[in-house]
Amino acid sequence: MERYESLTHILRDARDKSREIRFIDGEKDESVLPFSQLWDDATRLLGSLQAHGMKPGDELVIFTRINQKFVTAFWAAILGGIVPVPVAVGISDEHRFKLFRILAQLRNGTLYAEPDLLVRLQNFATENELSDIQDILTNKVVTDDDIVDAGVGALANPDAASIAFIQYSSGSTSEPKGVCLTHNNLTSNICGILEGIQWNENERSLSWMPLTHDMGLIGYHLCAVSAGMDHAIMDTSVFVRRPLLWLQKASELKSTQLCSPNFGYKHFLKLFERKGIDNLDLSSVKLILNGAEPISWDLCETFLDAMEPYGLKRTAMFPVYGLAEATLAVTFPELGSKYSRIMVDRHSLKIGSPYEASEEGSPDAVSFLKVGRPIRFSEVRITDDQDKVVDDGIVGNIQIRGENVTTGIYNDEEACAALFTNDAWLRTGDCGVFVGGELVITGRSKDIIIVNGQNYYPHDIEEVIAELDGLDLGKVVVCGVTPTSNQTEELLVFVLFRQDVESFRKIVEDVHAIVGEHTGLEIDHVIPVSRIPKTTSGKVQRSHLASAYLDGEFDDLVSQLQATVDNDEGLDDDPLVRELELICREFSKERIIGPDDNLFEVGVSSLTLTEIVLAVDEKYPGKLDISDLFDYPTIRELADFMRR
Repeated sequence: MERYESLTHILRDARDKSREIRFIDGEKDESVLPFSQLWDDATRLLGSLQAHGMKPGDELVIFTRINQKFVTAFWAAILGGIVPVPVAVGISDEHRFKLFRILAQLRNGTLYAEPDLLVRLQNFATENELSDIQDILTNKVVTDDDIVDAGVGALANPDAASIAFIQYSSGSTSEPKGVCLTHNNLTSNICGILEGIQWNENERSLSWMPLTHDMGLIGYHLCAVSAGMDHAIMDTSVFVRRPLLWLQKASELKSTQLCSPNFGYKHFLKLFERKGIDNLDLSSVKLILNGAEPISWDLCETFLDAMEPYGLKRTAMFPVYGLAEATLAVTFPELGSKYSRIMVDRHSLKIGSPYEASEEGSPDAVSFLKVGRPIRFSEVRITDDQDKVVDDGIVGNIQIRGENVTTGIYNDEEACAALFTNDAWLRTGDCGVFVGGELVITGRSKDIIIVNGQNYYPHDIEEVIAELDGLDLGKVVVCGVTPTSNQTEELLVFVLFRQDVESFRKIVEDVHAIVGEHTGLEIDHVIPVSRIPKTTSGKVQRSHLASAYLDGEFDDLVSQLQATVDNDEGLDDDPLVRELELICREFSKERIIGPDDNLFEVGVSSLTLTEIVLAVDEKYPGKLDISDLFDYPTIRELADFMRR
């Protein structure tokens, strides 16, 4: 597999190939961009950026909902030696604050955004009296209205060691950390990936992962361009609203390469089990890369069983390991092999100790998938807490090095220093073990929660909750766990509380609401505890609470709180409103959604809102679309709208 000198060389070579990118923005809303047209569009946009004074080394924050605009702006920056900074567009206040914090970190950043997005950002900055940000949003912005025909831009000749782009991978908002990726990082990892999965110009990929995510951008765009292959990019919001369309399009396009983390399979299956699919042919699919969050064996099995009648091969499931600091990929399994797992006693997963095998069905048994061996240009070792390498079969800290590993965190020397060991291996923060030469991920050594493929720091969420009266920092603990009975990680909040459970109900409601409003995250359980375990130095021991939850110590409390939600009492007298309330309760976990509650302010995620709408649509076909929620945001308003 050819290794290119830089990303610029990748696109320069690709422009002469008769291949294209298909942008899927709906069932019948698609556009096609040939590689040659991408080159022309990117060089012309570069000319406009340079006419606005941008020069090599400046940063371009790409903040757009439209994938074709994103791709063009990304390559325009790359070709001109400008540093792209992809940032996801969100709807919560914290998403906006994250963008502002990123802009404040950059040396000479310019924002590229749609005019309507810019207006909303400017209004938000004005309302919050952010004068420095107001200045940036006035003077350092390029929108569609600002693009001029300045001709083809002047191409840069990047050095392999120069920063190609900055990847803000974490969903954390208080202190965004930008992972610096050089051209050398990217070309080595792209080469290793293409060798590991044997992509070539005859493959056809389809991805719904956002282009602001490393798997979406690097894995299913940059790698596809480098391989010279046709590829389709489905808007993530389209997948969220219409998950069945993902595999319908894969069948229609005869896609050979797909990808999805855990939550994607789960979201797809929920609707598939309700509605099914006709005329689906997945026999062309060779691989579905599965990564970005802990991988569930049971969920993989359920998905493959469901898709087997449509021709999907079991060897297509391809569990992988990677992280933003490694550019993207670290380990791959052997092509053509069936994915496999180990069953272990979860109490044996201590750093520096051997894991203990367990039998399936044991209450303490947990399964972990094997994610293969290091790809080319990447090395992996397992160490104890003193960075000493341990033998195979011993659980330890996963550390990596290689040409694909980042040079550091953008403008953050302290974070850079903490990232590497004394002998220059990068600390991933993950724990694992080598079994028969293959890596197995067993957990995380640092306090990070993974929700829908995004990383979040517990302390950030705790600070949001601490805004509630009486819930100061130190009285609230946030952590993530993966129960053996579940297929995805759960988000838990423990609150110091010593009164009766019924009195706790108001706190549950408030915590769900404030976390949803500020972060867009959905909490699985809010649990009262009589004490919060801490070390002698006063550090909260999240792992103790997580272990107690997994051991079932809070089962009765969780059941009591859930019983209130499952109770039919208090439902509205209006039959349709009552029916919609019951549908909401099916999906809203501990949160009771009243008939007059604003659905965007009750602490449920956009994914859950979509599932509610899909359930309503199943019962009343064609009566409700996800976009209707913006005009009719309460159950009562929705009921009136549906009747009309």
